[in-house]
Amino acid sequence: MATINEVQDEIIEEFSMFDDWMDRYGLLIELGNSLEKLDEKHKVESNLIEGCQSRVWLQADYVDGKIIFKAESDAVIVKGIIALLIKVLSNRTPDEIINTDLYFIERIGLRDHLSPTRSNGLVSMIKEIRFYAMAYKAKYQ
Repeated sequence: MATINEVQDEIIEEFSMFDDWMDRYGLLIELGNSLEKLDEKHKVESNLIEGCQSRVWLQADYVDGKIIFKAESDAVIVKGIIALLIKVLSNRTPDEIINTDLYFIERIGLRDHLSPTRSNGLVSMIKEIRFYAMAYKAKYQ
């Protein structure tokens, strides 16, 4: 399995193929559409990420020492953003998730091309993922 940084580097490379941000948004939407559908039973209030303008559900399961994330959103760009975060951080140990520098966000220019509300949503998604990692670490390690 690729390391977190290898996955981040792949994402940077993928996005660098496009100079135009409309094309990069297209890639984000494509990534979001490739997300596995979240089971309806997980689309509950307790799985909604606070601080996001759109509705984003995040489900985390602890399996064999790693956290598996699944998510869905009702907004296409946001769905793409959470898909990127899952691609990098799902199926990792709590320590890996907590200690990772998510440098790909800056390198692909994502933060610069999000509205302030989406940017806040991105921060909320990262916080929520790290919160799950800290909770599972406290519970199982």
